[in-house]
Amino acid sequence: MSKRRRIRTAAFAGAILTGVGACSAPGGGSEGGGGDADSVVVGVASEPDTLSPLLGYGKDGNSKIFDGLLAREADLSLRPALAKQLPEVSGDGLTYTYALREGVQFSDGEPLTAADVVFTYETVLDEETNNTARSELDAIETVRAEGDGEVVFTLKYPYSGFAARTVLPIVPEHIAGGQDPNTGEFNTEPVGTGPYTLSSWSKGEKLTFKANPNYWNGEPEVKTVTMAIIEDDDVRATRLRSGDLDGAVLPPNLAATFEGENGKKTYEAKTYDFRAVTLPQSGAVTGDTAVRRALDLAVDRQAMVDSILDGAGTPAYGPLPVGDTWFADGIEREQDLAEAGRILDAAGWRSGADGGVRAKGGQRASFTLLYPSGDKVRQDHALAYASDAKKAGIEVKVESATWEVIEPRMKDDAVLAGFGSVGDPDFGLYTLLHSTLAGDGFNNMARYENPAVDAALDDGRRSAEQGIREGAYDTVQRELVENPGYTFLTHVNHVYVLADRWGALSTQIEPHEHGFASGPWWNLESWKQPAA
Repeated sequence: MSKRRRIRTAAFAGAILTGVGACSAPGGGSEGGGGDADSVVVGVASEPDTLSPLLGYGKDGNSKIFDGLLAREADLSLRPALAKQLPEVSGDGLTYTYALREGVQFSDGEPLTAADVVFTYETVLDEETNNTARSELDAIETVRAEGDGEVVFTLKYPYSGFAARTVLPIVPEHIAGGQDPNTGEFNTEPVGTGPYTLSSWSKGEKLTFKANPNYWNGEPEVKTVTMAIIEDDDVRATRLRSGDLDGAVLPPNLAATFEGENGKKTYEAKTYDFRAVTLPQSGAVTGDTAVRRALDLAVDRQAMVDSILDGAGTPAYGPLPVGDTWFADGIEREQDLAEAGRILDAAGWRSGADGGVRAKGGQRASFTLLYPSGDKVRQDHALAYASDAKKAGIEVKVESATWEVIEPRMKDDAVLAGFGSVGDPDFGLYTLLHSTLAGDGFNNMARYENPAVDAALDDGRRSAEQGIREGAYDTVQRELVENPGYTFLTHVNHVYVLADRWGALSTQIEPHEHGFASGPWWNLESWKQPAA
């Protein structure tokens, strides 16, 4: 889910910067782009609201300030991080035991202990903590320390994805424990065990990180990292071309303009990130199942991939991409305006003289679709969606706005949104669709309610049997065809352009949230300076 591609969990969106603030040099002199191999300046579209894992920052791994018990490799397999090895799991799948790595220190010099791990998880699970990703850790019954060096999790039910949830960053109890997790200074002055420490944060402009000389896995060779907050895609591309930035995340069409440019290299990351239109069930038009089904059939997904993404993506027939091992076979569907018309006719939505817009009982088939200002990819998706909907007799009025304007209107108005989580299907589908999370921050933005989907999501989360889980997620995807709460449009590959000063860089398969922790700099701490 997304709002401004935020980094925090449930309201994953960062505050939108002003255009004026984004125009100053990100590094301020010596930190500017195009310079030394031991510094890098990267342009990203948004900043986090918080740098505290207690509120969701870095929950999916790759935080530059913190570490989790485990971390992910390039292929998303799990490896030990603060834990010295992968967890020991009991035969019934209800107990996970982690032995901590010896000698790890927080950046203030204090040692990491099992009590810090317990504090982190218990605080996230506390209902008074404003972390709307709490449902992701629902399986935890208790977490306890066994001395300073071992942590034991006891689960309520076997949860196949639990180990991957323990990439959650660990915070120091001796600092964060004395503060309100929702309002304390730790949210903007973090202390962690990670490869970098926060040097400065100019809100709406940049965050600068310095290498942690006492990092347990060795001090990084890249000594300074600046994340320049540049909302507008075109401005990011311009500043990259001018040499003000070393790298940036860009829409595919802008990234293509750098092809063949000397000293620049393009990286394309496969993702679970998709664009979809939320269809609030409270709406007089969007709440009608026939309208939602008709819209699903009216869209030309392949045309969006070709024209908007320049081929850097795939059609989205649901929340999981085609080719994923959990994808439901046979749900692919082409644009079918004739069938869309038949569905609307049968439901009483009749074509009228008013420009061909259908109506039912005096209600015109018309609704507003909001998209965030400055996001050209979403703008283009919204316009293409409106054009396709018009062919079925449905009027979609496209409107751009800041997220501050969009957020209070999400309950009633459609939004061109972005979602997608890597790993176990529970990670992305539960928060996207379960009715208990309807309207919970940016969880279940469409306020979708479908008892069959709820039951299947619960089965998929709570069962340890592969066959039951496969059936559950198959049910979810097929229900979304018959009763869609969203119009799924495209899965979007993430494209990055980076100065070609570092060799052998890679990308991971990425979630929707990207920029700070994803891209070629996902493992920045492991980069090596080029040979002289």
